[in-house]
Amino acid sequence: MPIPLTGGLLSGEVRDAEGKPLAGAEISVFDRSSKRVAHSDTDAYGFFAHAVQPGDYRIRAEAGGYQSLHERAAVEWGTHNAVGQLTLLPDETLTTPVPGVYDIDPDHSAVRFVARHIAMSRVYGQFQQFSGQVRIAERFEDSHVEVLIDAASVFTNVEKRDEHLRSPDFLDVAKFPKLHFTSHRFTRAGGNRWLIDGELTLHGMTSDVQLDTTYLGMQEWNGLRAGCLATTQLHREHFTVNWQQMLARGVPVVGSTIEITLDVQGILQQ
Repeated sequence: MPIPLTGGLLSGEVRDAEGKPLAGAEISVFDRSSKRVAHSDTDAYGFFAHAVQPGDYRIRAEAGGYQSLHERAAVEWGTHNAVGQLTLLPDETLTTPVPGVYDIDPDHSAVRFVARHIAMSRVYGQFQQFSGQVRIAERFEDSHVEVLIDAASVFTNVEKRDEHLRSPDFLDVAKFPKLHFTSHRFTRAGGNRWLIDGELTLHGMTSDVQLDTTYLGMQEWNGLRAGCLATTQLHREHFTVNWQQMLARGVPVVGSTIEITLDVQGILQQ
């Protein structure tokens, strides 16, 4: 980044205790009045950079599963202050879930999706009926998750659109009533982030899917509960959901990439 004519440049890198770069760490820069003047996530190599006015600043670095870190830095006019490496230490209070079988609580969980419409707005929807189990093993990497989703429960708050999504043009729920996900590998990505690799069967086709999962901890409420937030992207063509109309200049009515979010609470079974 070039140094701005009316200010300076502040940069650094975030790594874990083993020296590995932390991608996606949240960086906030505060001035002397505690007003946040810059905000970003670190890049794939753990780096960040901000152009700021001359002055004294406090840098806060945060990442899930790690203790937050605060660093002071001063920036002068026309200069670049490279603060160097910021090391985040693990948050020892956030341990992996207690081993056992967890039933997904449908009343406090959600399966949501987002699709683009005519390359302009976003259409938000969800599946209202689903069930599943998460088996947490003594060695967390050996854990397993399985989820069944009722395809006919798709809901976007527009009945005509929901009927179209249930039709053979899309989910074809009469022929393929269930979506089925089953995992085959858990891999730690750092902190409280885990990558869950598995297979999703949708519209009669099975394709590999990776869930980027953030573990949210455990709470006692009507049973011992564990929570997580998982995201992924699906491409309709991988499941032969190929219905499409094109507008002028080749603009698709429905985007091919669907963003999926799973907001899950599981209850430990005794």
